[in-house]
Amino acid sequence: MSARPQLSRAPEGGFGVYVHWPFCRAKCPYCDFNSHVRRDPPDQNAYLAAYRREIAHMRELTGPQQAETVFFGGGTPSLMEPALVGGILEAIHAAWPLAADAEITLEANPTSVEAANFMGYGAAGVNRVSLGVQALNDADLQALGRMHSAVEALEAVGVARRAFQRVSFDLIYARPRQTPEQWAAELARALEEGCEHLSAYQLTIEPGTPFERLYGAGKLLLPDDDLSRALWDVTQDVTRAAGLPAYEISNHARPGAEARHNLVYWRYGSYVGIGPGAHGRILSSRSGDNLGRRATFIERMPDAWLARVAQEGHGLVSDEPLTPAEQADEMLLMGMRLREGVDLARYERLSGTVLDEGRIAMLAEDGFVRREGDRLMATEQGFPVLNGVLSALVG
Repeated sequence: MSARPQLSRAPEGGFGVYVHWPFCRAKCPYCDFNSHVRRDPPDQNAYLAAYRREIAHMRELTGPQQAETVFFGGGTPSLMEPALVGGILEAIHAAWPLAADAEITLEANPTSVEAANFMGYGAAGVNRVSLGVQALNDADLQALGRMHSAVEALEAVGVARRAFQRVSFDLIYARPRQTPEQWAAELARALEEGCEHLSAYQLTIEPGTPFERLYGAGKLLLPDDDLSRALWDVTQDVTRAAGLPAYEISNHARPGAEARHNLVYWRYGSYVGIGPGAHGRILSSRSGDNLGRRATFIERMPDAWLARVAQEGHGLVSDEPLTPAEQADEMLLMGMRLREGVDLARYERLSGTVLDEGRIAMLAEDGFVRREGDRLMATEQGFPVLNGVLSALVG
């Protein structure tokens, strides 16, 4: 009997696996994700075989690791059959043994049809669900292109709380004609559901979406900067009062209930991307240490991905080493989104340089950042204007 491969030391920031399911029932008008609508449902057995082959290939690149998190994103992963989810998790566990307390998340739409699969996902090994609630009034749900009602969404939250150990949901704010008072009431109603984690995203206009065309034609009016800031402030006040303070710009959680998979991204850990359009940051077996991250990207189009995996065993279209400077920049851009900020000593190890102390001092004097030992973090004043802070920080 052969010995099990010795697991590599966990990379700084952690190690996770992202699985992309590229299909949706309908395309939301604000969405620019890699998602596709098909008249006929995809052959899930064919996809399971392809996922298994790609997982095996990526394991060759990463070497032995222990997976601390798995995240099924999309698209709409709640259109996957529970057997498909279970089969993928078995393949992941065979490639990168799952930690005993691994966080396994699946994104889901809160329709009654999809909620019917929640118990099956739980039995397959999913222990956390992220629900795309988005709004709690039917008029705005319809405008956002969502296929559920507010009542249906709240019912799905209840089903999810019975099916999974942990539940999160998403809301979108800064919607047309939304007032701070309306948003405060809606947010408070959502928090009454008792979930441990909430993602609150400001509506933005993404290139190539129907909303971009409507906005360009003057048919979609969004809040101005002052109103957007007021809505941001309401978000912080209401979530903090409910015991879910922001730990990242758009994410709020009870202490200890943070999204561990997303923390792998924000803490600049290592993660494998599986499935059409997935990207990754891996410490490959060709590199061997934290200075050897590679950026991977998988073929976006589902049919082309299936064909590529059948022919080559994987869908990789790009697998490139990142320079020390590129890694340091990515670490800074991701880490400054967190309330905890970034480790400046790690930044120096990655880049071989130090951040300009004069720039840091200027931003600190203006109240946008603060230092605690080797850590640099944005302040309450700096978070709403983080892009400007980062530009000033790196020049």
